[in-house]
Amino acid sequence: MPTKSRRFIELKNKLEPGKIYNVDEAFQLVKELATAKFDETIEAAVKLGIDPKQSDQQIRGTVSLPHGIGKQVRVLVFAQGEKASEAQAAGADYVGGEELVEKIQSGWFEFESAIATPDMMRVVGRLGKVLGPKGLIPNAKVGTVTFDIAQAVKEIKAGRLEIRNDRYGNIHLPIGKASFEVNQLQDNFFALLESIVRMKPASAKGRYVRNIAIASTMSPGLKLDVNSTLARMEKRIA
Repeated sequence: MPTKSRRFIELKNKLEPGKIYNVDEAFQLVKELATAKFDETIEAAVKLGIDPKQSDQQIRGTVSLPHGIGKQVRVLVFAQGEKASEAQAAGADYVGGEELVEKIQSGWFEFESAIATPDMMRVVGRLGKVLGPKGLIPNAKVGTVTFDIAQAVKEIKAGRLEIRNDRYGNIHLPIGKASFEVNQLQDNFFALLESIVRMKPASAKGRYVRNIAIASTMSPGLKLDVNSTLARMEKRIA
């Protein structure tokens, strides 16, 4: 079991045990706790009342964060000919076909997102066991298998994230950097939460959003009050 650092323990001791925070308190505090020597990532974790074993209760989609995530996303595109040229012009970091498949099979993973044209999926399919567990396999449902390559690259570069539950029914995604203003972090957070709520499966029973927490890379998590947070979200939508 990993040992917590002295710094982490000191930060945790500053928090009131078991306290549930409202949105404004939590986002102000998460910035204050981000005291590392680098610009820490702020992440949100949402526990959902779904059964991940049921195929009709899988959460899968995308969200475009209004302020991005403060990080340059490296995009790999599987394409040929004209579509490869479009990908390069749109700012893709890596573009190719068979040679990229071989490179990835050899253990290379210097990218955070992968896109493919439909005709290239016969090649990309060989990487299912490698990219699948990492959530990097292109998928038409989330717009990463498409002939509109330029648009897909631009959206991902601008801050579009894939929303996907893990095997425990959790969604865990970055929403910005500690250097962001509080209002920017909140805008990104609510954009993510609104998307998750819209994706609620019809077959999900009981309470859908069960727990919400935010944390910076090197600090303890802050648990948010679910009811007041959802109410705040609904007010923003109205």
